[in-house]
Amino acid sequence: MQPTPPQPAGPTHAAAAPRRHPWIIGAALAAALAAALVLGRPHRGLAPEGEPARAGAAPAHVKPLTAQVREFEGSYAEAVAPTGVVREVALEAAPATLPLLDGRPLEVWAYNGQVPGPTIRVRRGDTLRVTFTNRLPQPTTVHWHGVRVPNAMDGVPGVTQPAVPPGGTFVYEFVPRDAGTFWFHPHLRSSEQVERGLYGVLIVEDPEPTPYSRDIAWVLDDWRIREGAIDPRFNTPHDLMHDGRWGNVITVNGSTDERLAVQPGERIRLRLLNAANGRVFAPDFSGLDARVIAVDGLYAARPLDPAGFELAPGNRIDLDITVPASTAGRQIGVIDRFTRRPNALASIDVSQGAAVQTPVFPSPATAHVPAWRDTDSIAPRSEYVLAARRGGELGIEWTLNGAAARHAHDIEAASGDGHAHEIAALPRGAFSKLRFVNDSGRLHPIHLHGMFFKVLSRDGRPADEPFFRDTVLVHPREAVDIGVVPLDEGRWMLHCHILEHAEAGMMSLLDVKAM
Repeated sequence: MQPTPPQPAGPTHAAAAPRRHPWIIGAALAAALAAALVLGRPHRGLAPEGEPARAGAAPAHVKPLTAQVREFEGSYAEAVAPTGVVREVALEAAPATLPLLDGRPLEVWAYNGQVPGPTIRVRRGDTLRVTFTNRLPQPTTVHWHGVRVPNAMDGVPGVTQPAVPPGGTFVYEFVPRDAGTFWFHPHLRSSEQVERGLYGVLIVEDPEPTPYSRDIAWVLDDWRIREGAIDPRFNTPHDLMHDGRWGNVITVNGSTDERLAVQPGERIRLRLLNAANGRVFAPDFSGLDARVIAVDGLYAARPLDPAGFELAPGNRIDLDITVPASTAGRQIGVIDRFTRRPNALASIDVSQGAAVQTPVFPSPATAHVPAWRDTDSIAPRSEYVLAARRGGELGIEWTLNGAAARHAHDIEAASGDGHAHEIAALPRGAFSKLRFVNDSGRLHPIHLHGMFFKVLSRDGRPADEPFFRDTVLVHPREAVDIGVVPLDEGRWMLHCHILEHAEAGMMSLLDVKAM
C-alpha cells in the first residue's frame, strides 16, 4: 500500500469533521426506441458468468437474469421516445469580469458571460443540441455530469472526443432519458477551469412537471480569493495533500448574500448542486418542512429527511419544501454544518401577511429502487484501493490500485490507452459490484460517468439508501461497496471528484460492453 502524504498538525477543514454516515448506514443503478417510455429493461442474456440456468427460462445460449437484475428492472428508462422537440443552445466559454461574491468585479471564466452559467431546461425526451465555442486560452470540453448520454457526447478528451482548442467549436447532441437535476463543466484542467467559474445547471423536467409554486436551483461553491482575485496557484502541495482546494469565500449562485424571498404557504422545489473543487457541504434546513425527493438527478423511493446529508463535490439533491404559515415575517438561515465551524449559506426570507394556498399533490419520490440486500456473498468485479505517493508532475500522485492517470494538458487529456490503469470491463445489462477501499486519511467523492449506482455497504455494514447516485463520498480509511447495472456501452470515466485529486491521477476507465 502507498502511504498517505504527510498530514499537518492541527485541525483542517474536512479532516477535522467528525466521521459521520448520516442516514446511510441502516438495516436494511439506447437499445431501441419505442412509441412510449420503455422502463428499465436491461438486456437479457448478460448475467455474470457462473449463474445456473433456469429450466425453460431462455434458450441455452442466453444467460439468465440474476436476482439483482430482476429486482433492478423498471428502475429507470433504458430508452425514451423522442418528443420531436429540439432545444438549440449556443454555449461559449470565455474570460469575463463579473460582479460576484460581494458585488465587486471579479475576473473569471464563464459560460455565456455568467457564473453560474446559464440554466438549461428541457423536457425528458427532447433533443438538446448545444453548439459549444471555446474562447479560453486553453483547450477545454463540456461534460454533462450525471446525464446518460451517448458515449461520444460525454466530453472526456482523448477518450470520447478531441479537446476543443481555443477558437474551436463542438456540437453536443443527445436526448435526456432521466428527469432531474444535472450540471455541466469542463473535463480538462478541471481543477483550474471549474474553479475559475465554468459550470452550469441542466434541468430535465418531467413530461408533466409537478405543480410546485416555484422551481429554483442553488449552486453551492467556494472560492479562494487573494487580494480581490482568484488565487492563480492551482494544484498546490497543500491542496494535493489534503481534500483539494477549499476556498475562503462560500457562495450560493455566485453571491455571499443569497436571499430567497418566499410567501407563507408556498411549496418549492429547491435543487442544490455542489460545484466546489473539494469542499463538502451539509446544509441544515431546520425550521422548514423540507424533504429530499431526488439524489444526483433520480427520484428517491420515498421522501427523506435532509438532516446530515453530505453533499460532496458533484452531488445534487432536490428538496420539496413547504413554507409554514407560522414562519411569516421570519428570516430562516440555511447553514452548512459539515465542519466544526458552521458556515452561513443563504437566507430564506418569509414575507408578512396571509399564507397563499399550498399546492397539494403526492410527493414525486416514489421511484422503484432495488434493495439489493443479499449481495454480501457476491465478489466485487473490481476493487479499487485509493492511496497516494510522492512523485509525478505535481509532486504528489493520487492513485487507484497503485496507478496514477497521466495527462497531456496542452494537447489532450491522456488517451484511453494512456491512463496507466487496467481498464475494468463491465457487462452491459448485468449486475456488478465495485469496491472502493480508502487507504488514505482524506475524503474521496468517487464519480462514475454513464451510469447510476446504489451504495450497498460501508465498512461491511449494509447501507439503507433508497436512491441511486452517480457520486459517493468515501471517508478516510473506509471501504464502500456499490452495485451497478450499466445500460450503455462505451468507455466511461471513474474518478475522484475532488478535482485536484483527479488532476493528480485518481482516474480510471470502465469499459461497458456486451459479454
